Amino acid sequence: MSRAGRCLCGAVSFEAAQVPEHFGVCHCEMCRRWAGSALFGVTIEAADMTVHGQEHVRTIQSSAWAERAWCDRCGSGLWYRITQEGGPGFGNYEVPIGLFDDPAGLTLNREIFIDEKPDGYTIAGNHERLTRVEVMKLYGVDLD
Repeated sequence: MSRAGRCLCGAVSFEAAQVPEHFGVCHCEMCRRWAGSALFGVTIEAADMTVHGQEHVRTIQSSAWAERAWCDRCGSGLWYRITQEGGPGFGNYEVPIGLFDDPAGLTLNREIFIDEKPDGYTIAGNHERLTRVEVMKLYGVDLD
């Protein structure tokens, strides 16, 4: 299913040709600091993403394998993107579901970095929950 979205001020907008029906939640420290809480995001393949207002997009290389982007007018977080060539998910966008014009119908299927989640809240439901070690192993990141 295709979906459109935008930042708070509308300077950056996008169309995603194929949006999976499932989204994930990341509780890692970087996502919490970037999003102000957990990141509720859906993965969009690079070929399926069209961005308008690119002149307002700013990025920071937030880790050895990924960048984060925001709108330079309103500050809205736009995406987390894998930049490590040859790595799993290279080029894909992890888009916060709150940016979609209509996020209805998306369902939660996974929480990651569950062992870094603050203890003040719990997300209900029966879905996969992975620890930091499990996530790093899944994406082939060496922790040694």
